[in-house]
Amino acid sequence: MTPNSYSRLIQFLQEELAISPSSIAVALRQSEQDPGPLPMILWKYGLITLEQLDKIFDWLETA
Repeated sequence: MTPNSYSRLIQFLQEELAISPSSIAVALRQSEQDPGPLPMILWKYGLITLEQLDKIFDWLETA
């Protein structure tokens, strides 16, 4: 994922799904210790719902 598309993902998470910046920060910190796709880390740690995860993957397909 390019830095530009990564920042667009963060923007989508905040604006469209109302994911708090603090939740995103937690997921980013966790990704340093437990590498993986950011959406999966958000879900794994209970920061988003399965429905939100589906929306993220739908968005990623079109982004």
